This record gives sequence, C-alpha cells and structure tokens, in this order.
Amino acid sequence: MDLIGVGLVYAGLLTAFLGAVSVLRPLRLLRIPTRARGALVLLTGLVVVVLGASLPASESRIVAPRTRLDAFVPAYQFHEVHRVVIRAPRERVYRAVRDVTANEILFFRALTWIRRMGQPGPESLLDAPERMPLLEVATRTSFLLLADEPDREIVIGTLVHVPAGWRPRERPTPEGYRALGGPGFAKAVMNFRLEDTADGACLVTTETRVYATDAATCRKFARYWRVIYPGSALIRRMWLRAIERRALAA
Repeated sequence: MDLIGVGLVYAGLLTAFLGAVSVLRPLRLLRIPTRARGALVLLTGLVVVVLGASLPASESRIVAPRTRLDAFVPAYQFHEVHRVVIRAPRERVYRAVRDVTANEILFFRALTWIRRMGQPGPESLLDAPERMPLLEVATRTSFLLLADEPDREIVIGTLVHVPAGWRPRERPTPEGYRALGGPGFAKAVMNFRLEDTADGACLVTTETRVYATDAATCRKFARYWRVIYPGSALIRRMWLRAIERRALAA
C-alpha cells in the first residue's frame, strides 16, 4: 500500500505538471489540444496526488525479533530496505560504515539541499560537515545511538514528530527511546546490519522503519513520506555504494 501511495503521488505530480504546461501552451502531441483540457489535466493530477497522499498506511509487526532493529521497532507503518554485497572482510566493511562521509555519497549534497529547500541550517544529517563521518554527525545532532554491535549491527533513531509543546524530561537513552509512547509521536529508526555470505563476502543491509503512535500522526507522516521516499531511497542506495568503495579501497 505504501509504494502504491508513492506511485500515485508522483504520477499525479507528473500529470499536474503536464497540465500546467498545457494551460500555457497546449501539448497536442499528448492529446491535450486546448488550455481548457490542460486545466482539466492539471486538476486531475492534483486529485491523484491528494488520493495517493491520503491512502491509509498498514501496520507491520515482527513476531520473532532477530536483530537489534527488531527490538527497537517491532511494529511500523513505513519502511525501506536496501542491500549490497561487498567482497571485503566484515571488519573492514564495519569500519567503512562508521567512517563514510557525506562527500563520498553521490547526490547526497544535492538531495539534502532540496530536502531543506536550499536553506542553510545548523549541523545535522541534512547539512553535514564535509569530512566528518556521517554516523558521527547523526549521533551528535538529532539521532540517538541505540545499539552498536561491532562488525554486526549499528542502530540509530530519532523522533520525526512529537506532540505540540513536548520536551524530554531527562537525557535520552536507548531504553527511554524504546519505551516512549503515547499519541503524537513518530519514531524513525535506521540500521546497518552486516552478515557473512557463503562465498566469503559481506552482505550489508540498511533498513529504515517509522512507527507513528496514533492514527492522526500516521496520516500526517504518510503525506510527508510519500513525497520524500524516492530521494530517501536514492540516498540510501548511494550510501551503500560509498561504503562499498571505501571498504574496497581500504
């Protein structure tokens, strides 16, 4: 359902764009012969965008946790998974995961610039220093290091939505993050997990999960997720490629 929503949002945006162009100059090659027809295409595209953004998000639940990610987010409504096989020892790959920087990730600067709408901001994952390891930037700003099992799995988490006026009462901890509940929260967790393959290579998996604690927050986050998903997925794929290049170069 989630990818259907993403597909509808972007199909609607493309349709709306073509309609907007046809309002200015009808695209007869696309069988939009008049400005009035272009306006109708534009309206249809906007309706499809709203439909895609409004589709309900179903909840998935892990019955038998296998990873540290499972332990922190056993239920979620939004997720994405990406993998790469790297022909290098797991220890070297783990070090590459820890050390890779924003400048090594293709399109990272451009996509995060778009994400923050070109506005400069404080140091964060979206505006990371050039030579600082990206995971270090994340955990010293808006993310919390939830688990770090050397050569096996790293898990970081953040809050992407909180109730109005909410402030943490104490220093954030992994246990506190796991226990955090009540309406109005959306928790986002990302991991990098390393596993040996049968032929001596290393399988690296990165998964992102988001859990909204109530229906209203889930609907609100769904609209955001379905717009940013393609860019988010591209960043993670390029992140894995950067890890691969660093591990092989080492």
